[in-house]
Amino acid sequence: MILFPAIDLKNGQCVRLKLGDMDQATVFNDDPGAQARAFQDQGFEWLHVVDLDGAFAGESRNGAAVDAILKATSNPVQLGGGIRTMAHIDAWLEKGVARVILGTVAVRDPQLVKQACKTYPGRVAVGIDAKGGKVAVEGWAETSELTAIDLAKRFEDAGVAAIIYTDIERDGILKGLNIASTLELANAVSIPVIASGGLASIDDIKRLIEPDCDILEGAITGRALYDGRLDPKEAMDMIRASREAV
Repeated sequence: MILFPAIDLKNGQCVRLKLGDMDQATVFNDDPGAQARAFQDQGFEWLHVVDLDGAFAGESRNGAAVDAILKATSNPVQLGGGIRTMAHIDAWLEKGVARVILGTVAVRDPQLVKQACKTYPGRVAVGIDAKGGKVAVEGWAETSELTAIDLAKRFEDAGVAAIIYTDIERDGILKGLNIASTLELANAVSIPVIASGGLASIDDIKRLIEPDCDILEGAITGRALYDGRLDPKEAMDMIRASREAV
């Protein structure tokens, strides 16, 4: 179980959205590099970064902030938001991003995802963001007719490193992870799944280390960390203890 602290970037700042609404953004830090360092110092082993402006624009809009993060931390970074072409993928992986997250393009151009997986084994993740069970794209501005499981199954044998599954209707509102839907997806495919959207407190961590969640690669936490509802030391100690028990 890996706990991924999230840095969502808007106008070069670390923000958290409510329900994916760009107009409901709370700024938590003006210095993304310092935030990345702080997460590393707290004992986190990975970092989840999203270029929110890029997700809407279809191209990188917070490149300087991502560069600052990469310089500030030795932790592996997974990056999503506006990565839509092979050139985008090449550029970020060459800069030192550990893995890219492909979301909208996974719906629009699945062949590109498969090509990227062949070119960069283990370094391409697919982001599946769902609203009412249906996949949302273009920075969550549009909802498709595809279900999350249908989309995931398209990449079953492609070599995708992980699926990051976000329940948009829980994102940023601290209602708890949608464990049932996440496990349903994880049990439908062989690709490792990461839970995202709504992680609210240590109760979510307790749920994630129960045996039925062993199938999950991990979970992403954002607002709960920033506003102090989740104590990083308590969470990481609990996860380490569960690993040692196994």
